Formats: sequence, structure tokens, C-alpha cells
Amino acid sequence: MTTATAGGAGAVPPADKRPDERGRVRTRRSVTGTRRVIAAAFLLPALVLLGALVVYPIVYSVYRSFLDQAGTGFAGIDNYTSLFTDDTIRTAVKNNAIWVVVAPTVSTVLGLIFAVLTERIRWGTAFKLIVFMPMAISMLAAGIIFRLVYDQAPERGVANAVAVGVHDTFAASSGFPKAHPLPVHPLKAAGGGSFVTKEPVRAGSPVQLPLVGVAPAKMPGDAEPAKAATAADGKITGTAWLDFTKGGGGKPNVVDPKELGLKGITVEAVKDGKVVASATAGADGVFTLPASAEGAELRLPASNFREPYNGVDWLGPSLVTPGIIGSYVWMWAGFAMVLIAAGLAGLPRELLEAARVDGANEWQVFRRITVPMLAPVLAVVLVTLMINVLKIFDLVFIIAPGSTQDDANVLALQLYRSSFGTDADLGVGSAIAVLLLLLVIPVMLFNIRRIRKEGRR
Repeated sequence: MTTATAGGAGAVPPADKRPDERGRVRTRRSVTGTRRVIAAAFLLPALVLLGALVVYPIVYSVYRSFLDQAGTGFAGIDNYTSLFTDDTIRTAVKNNAIWVVVAPTVSTVLGLIFAVLTERIRWGTAFKLIVFMPMAISMLAAGIIFRLVYDQAPERGVANAVAVGVHDTFAASSGFPKAHPLPVHPLKAAGGGSFVTKEPVRAGSPVQLPLVGVAPAKMPGDAEPAKAATAADGKITGTAWLDFTKGGGGKPNVVDPKELGLKGITVEAVKDGKVVASATAGADGVFTLPASAEGAELRLPASNFREPYNGVDWLGPSLVTPGIIGSYVWMWAGFAMVLIAAGLAGLPRELLEAARVDGANEWQVFRRITVPMLAPVLAVVLVTLMINVLKIFDLVFIIAPGSTQDDANVLALQLYRSSFGTDADLGVGSAIAVLLLLLVIPVMLFNIRRIRKEGRR
């Protein structure tokens, strides 16, 4: 058997130079060869935009990060050093780490739970629509909404309205938070916010317990005009009232006709540091203690005067970051739910049913079959949200008040403050931008590798 050499008589011509049925040889045009100019012409606008909007800003930011504040002198790595020495920027880095770990994880877990639990119910579509609706709201609008939700005043902030309502259900609020006696009154401070009588009380001598400091509008609605207590044999009687006459007039330590009783105020009889009796004043301020109170000091305990519960300081230094993360989860849990529900719809039902037939309960089916098969979708959601939270800015800027904005600071917000604040330093701002880019690159590389791996399957 003879093997034909290249160019010899027995050589086989290439497929694109073989003669057709009429003996003519035609050369096939290559799309990537003869039409490269046309391909370049189509790609040129996109490449120009890519270079102008992506490549040039990145290159210039890296260049600017090595210049000083004025942009005229070389600063070396001083701008990058300040990222890890400045307390404000270090707080931003720490908060960004919290955001990256907590926000995507919580959003993905909630989305998975919602998608699985609503898969088989008739109103599942309506529920998913409601959960997804916050995605239609801009970050600005969501920030304004949650700034109001977290308002400290219970009459405006929904979160504190709920907190105060639950608290007051189990612990009654004080009725007279700022009440106190005057120097001429027969009461003195006893420490801890309580007040005691200056002299021991005696049976048959009515006791006067006047106070001031309560606005008439804040008095109990069913309070009645105060009455002077009458003497009772063997018992201690007295009157606790607001020693203030609206519009002026009246005398201290005297029950005047227009003065109201301190309804519900607690009075204790104390001997040798121990409470031997107690009573509660009626609507007219009159109270009665048993004979065991003879010779005791009467005390108005601090529980009568404690400040009312005003809820949780959601936007305080310790809770501002978790509070803002909560608003983010409110927006993006619906996004995670929709993607996971789409992946759930594509799972082969025969595998799930086979596991149930083999005796697996719903939790085992969920943990050992559903979640592993949804792993690619869960990875997409997690990576997307991680990239999203690395550049979070709007919610933090709007929700966090000025007093705690440093505590809620993140890198994107610090980038804005360093670049456009009152003491702008574009060198530091550019260094923060480069740091954000470096933090995003590993996540992007992981996503690219995952996509390629999925494409090879």
C-alpha cells in the first residue's frame, strides 16, 4: 500500500478546494477570515463604549489612587495605608464584611423557604407577587419607608409602635413620669427616683402628698378634683394630688378646687427599710393605709415616676446596621424567591416522588434532594446578592441618621464621602474604589468558573 506525499499525485485536496460535479473548484469563504473587517466594524462601537465607560475609569482610578489630595504630587501607597489606619474607613470595611455574610445568606434562605412552602398551595402565586413587589420600589423609596418604620416616636414609627404595644401589654407604663415635689412640700427625695415624707405619719392626722411637674393634659382622663382626706381612727389617710391650678391661683400644700387627684399613684408605708403596707390613690387622690402604718414614713416609689417605654432605638449605634440589613432583605428576598422557584419548577418530579415512596419524609427530601439539586440556582442568587451588597449605598445613606452614619458606614458610602464630602480627597476615594474592585473580582471569577463548569455539562 502506497501513502501519497504532500503535493504528490495521490494527495487528497482539502474539502474547500475539491471540484464540484462540473469539475470547477470553488474556495469556501471563512466567516472569521474574509469577513473580519465586517465583524470589527460591528464590534467597534461596543468596544469604544466599553473602553470609555469601563476600562478608562478603572485605569484612571488606579492612577489617581497614587496621587495626593490635590492630584499634583505622587503619594505612593499612603492612600491605601489610610484605608487600614483610619477608624471611619475600618468601620466601613467591617460593616461591608457583615453585609456580605449576612444579607445574601438571609435573603437566599428566606427565598428558598418561601419558594418551597408556596409551591403546592393555590394562593402561592399571589403570595410570591406580594413578596416580590418591593423589588419594584427604588432604593431611595425603600430607604424613606424604613426611615419612617424605624422612627423612635411610637406614634410615627411602626416598629416602635409594635414594640411599645407588646411591652405595655405585659408591663404597665407609669402615669406620672416627671412628677416631683417642691421644696415647700412635705416630701423629700429618697434616692432611686422615689420620694418619702419628711416626718413619720400618725393615725388620725391626714397626710398631704402634693406633687407638681405633670401637665394637666397628661393627667389620667378619669381623674377627679382632689379631696382633702378625713381622719379615721386607727388608720392612716391622706391625699395625693397635683398641686397646680391651671391659669394661676391656688396655694401650695392646699387642696384647691381646680386641682386633680393623682389617680392610681402607689403609696407605701416604710419602717426600718421594709414596706409594711401599701395603698393606691383613688380618682380623687384619697388613699387609706391600715394601722400597721402608724409611725412609718410614707414613700412614693420610683415605679410611679419612671419614664414610659418608648421602644427600641433601631437607628442607634448598635442596631443601625442590622436594621438597614433588614430593609435590604425586605427588598431582595422576593428576587431570591422568584429565581429559586423557577429552578424548583424544573426539578424532575420522579426523583422526589421516588424518595417519598422509599420512605423519606419531607424534611429528608428537602435536605438531601431538593437543596443539592438547587445548588446551581442557589449559587447564582448568592453570588448576585454578594456583588450587589458590596456596592450598597442608597439604603445606608438614607436610613442612617447623621448621628450614627459613621456606625453604619460602608465602603460605597465612604467612597462618596471621601470623594465629594466637605474635606474631599480624591486620592483616598480612588483607593476605596480600587479596593471595591479587588473585592468584587474574586466573586466574579467564581461566577465565571461556575458558568463555564455548567456549560461543559
